[in-house]
Amino acid sequence: METSELLEIVSRGEDSFHQFKANVANIDSLAEELVAFSNSGGGRLIIGVDDKTLEITGVSPSDIQRLNALISNAASQNVKPAINPTTENVSTAKGLVVVVTIQDGVSKPYMDKNGVILVKSAGDKRRATSREEIQRMFQKAGLVHGDEVPANGLTAADIDMEYFQQFYQDQNGEDLTRLDVPLPRLLENMNLAHEGVLNIAGALLFAKNPNVRLPTFIVKAVAFPGNDIADSQFLDSKEITGRTSDIFQKTMSFIVSNLKAVQGSKGFNSIGDSEVPRDALEELVANALIHRDYFVSAPIRIFIFANRIEILSPGHLPNNLTVQNILNGNSNIRNPILASFATKMLPYRGLGSGIKRALKAYPDIELIDDRDGNTFKVLIKRF
Repeated sequence: METSELLEIVSRGEDSFHQFKANVANIDSLAEELVAFSNSGGGRLIIGVDDKTLEITGVSPSDIQRLNALISNAASQNVKPAINPTTENVSTAKGLVVVVTIQDGVSKPYMDKNGVILVKSAGDKRRATSREEIQRMFQKAGLVHGDEVPANGLTAADIDMEYFQQFYQDQNGEDLTRLDVPLPRLLENMNLAHEGVLNIAGALLFAKNPNVRLPTFIVKAVAFPGNDIADSQFLDSKEITGRTSDIFQKTMSFIVSNLKAVQGSKGFNSIGDSEVPRDALEELVANALIHRDYFVSAPIRIFIFANRIEILSPGHLPNNLTVQNILNGNSNIRNPILASFATKMLPYRGLGSGIKRALKAYPDIELIDDRDGNTFKVLIKRF
């Protein structure tokens, strides 16, 4: 780092990615800073700057060796799992400044030696306390998936047996009633339950009424006469509940019934085709149901305006996945159990090609990864 760059950073003050310390002697407090940065996108700890006055105080040459040893010990012994920060000594007119760079961690959540999880909060740090926040860290590390979380209160007794038996027959060619396997064990073998309790995937796929215990995992759809969500009137509104396959069909019905039918080259008495091809809509609705973040307690929202359709899925894109990655056919399966069953129940292939197929069928689609709003948006233009 050049001295001019350091001076520019210091002049802007502390923020979520830059923390200043005049000096550091306590390994525990140092470890807390490293943990918070690792859990929150990474950043720089700059030693040799007064955080109150923003004056460069510098550290002595004799401090450099001590600080590097302290940083190394904190990162390897007081941060769990261990991290590998880098240090750089920058010369200034008032002495040396040590710049410690901490990368965004790939094995979140990171903890201090006491098992405390810390995250950055503006220019400071705080303990991560909410279950949802901690779950999302485990999710990013690939240690847990939202669809395998227990749907507490739902067991094998809540399975729609007629529906489940038909699915099993269709997929395996066997009559479920002739199997010498108890239903709870079969559900566990199919990765739909654990210790007698359905997981979210099992409940959403096969329970008679999953929304009794999972009331937010639904679709809320509204059709407006104009282009503004603040309109006091609406043309149609529906809260769509049930199993995943039912929600898919009902959602498709809602959207198509609120779009124009285009006659095109068809005869005068023909029904006509939906103004947005059904193939594109199916891909987008299926993706919303399968890839939404089930750690976020919120419904999928669908708004139909005069000039556009909006599909808003809870949760921004996971990990390092970007909109451009998706356009190139890449994917990151957030809910692997749901995805594996969806290929047998919905028009979904699970190969990362769904969005590409939707765009091929109807190019006027915009994808927005709203990280601040923790939402993935699909905007479909109408003409």
